[in-house]
Amino acid sequence: MERVDNLPGSTVSDAPSHGQLGRSEGTDVIARYKGYVGKKWLVIVVTLLILFVSGLLSVGMGSATLTISESIGALLGGGDDKAQNIVMRLRFPRVLVAIVGGFGLAIAGAAFQSVLRNPLASPSTLGVAQGASFGASIGIIVFGAGTTAGVSAASPVQINNPYIVTICAFSGAMLSTVVILGLSRFRQITPESMVLAGVALSAIFSAGTTLVQYFADEVQIAAVVFWTFGDLGRASYNEIAIIVLIVLIVGIYFMYNRWNYNAMESGETTAIGLGVNANRVRLWTMIMGTLVTSVVVSFVGIISFIGLIAPHIMRRFIGSDHRYLIPAAGVAGGLLLLLSDLAARMIMAPIILPIGAITSFLGGPMFLYLLFKGVNRR
Repeated sequence: MERVDNLPGSTVSDAPSHGQLGRSEGTDVIARYKGYVGKKWLVIVVTLLILFVSGLLSVGMGSATLTISESIGALLGGGDDKAQNIVMRLRFPRVLVAIVGGFGLAIAGAAFQSVLRNPLASPSTLGVAQGASFGASIGIIVFGAGTTAGVSAASPVQINNPYIVTICAFSGAMLSTVVILGLSRFRQITPESMVLAGVALSAIFSAGTTLVQYFADEVQIAAVVFWTFGDLGRASYNEIAIIVLIVLIVGIYFMYNRWNYNAMESGETTAIGLGVNANRVRLWTMIMGTLVTSVVVSFVGIISFIGLIAPHIMRRFIGSDHRYLIPAAGVAGGLLLLLSDLAARMIMAPIILPIGAITSFLGGPMFLYLLFKGVNRR
């Protein structure tokens, strides 16, 4: 009986070797990985392009409409004085604050959701934003850091000392963070219970803000009430620079820990087995997220749900790999806040609606959807 490898057309040289199979499989794996990475970067680039176009439209739209060419000319220092005054003094700062502030709130939300393993976690649902609001109210009323005197009708509130407000806002936000971190140490606390604790903290901070306002004069109360509405137009270029600096520092820290966040997505036990100091990463992530939230809130007021919506939207497109989720969520957060501000300016123009109300209308349904989705899974 002849050996099979001696039959015509069935020589040993016709069969693929183990080395050839290995190279073929390796090439296939590399191709799939490149497609995996390329899809994620495509989503980020497309979102960036949408953000850029939306920014140009936002600069040109308002009670005095400008064309794209007029907007670009004003941004480049050309054009007539009227257009340049409108763009550089009124609209461009709003666009910058929307992009940078939304970016900061969104990356904080993505990081919170990772280290707490809670899809409902965000600066607004955990009471961090409300704690920052309480602290900022103390800064405005007790330390006299805010006033309505001598300010234009377009922005009736002026923060005389933004550093005091920021420090007070950070202190109030840290109170909420400490409580949330303490609760997360108890294993029997479910994600939904943690969010309910955040709701309770929000109520406590709101009560504290009310008590502080009770002992304030009319000017201080007006300043705090208008401040809590949320307004992207009150930040100056110097204050925008502070926000940019803090967002940059926090963003670098989050990206530095991107692999730690990926490990913690699989559970704390798995992360510890991979050499991750989970408690330390969680603590510093919450501190850094609280810092960026308090800075944004202290300058523009309460902006709700951006940190909840943006990470979940981008997870649907690129998954939970934090190498891509963190920058993608940041870009999406900037886009969402920019579009919300555009809606606030255009719905009842020339009246500018509170930006916090617009973001709450967007985030409320998303919060309910995620809450009931989690209940149905159980």
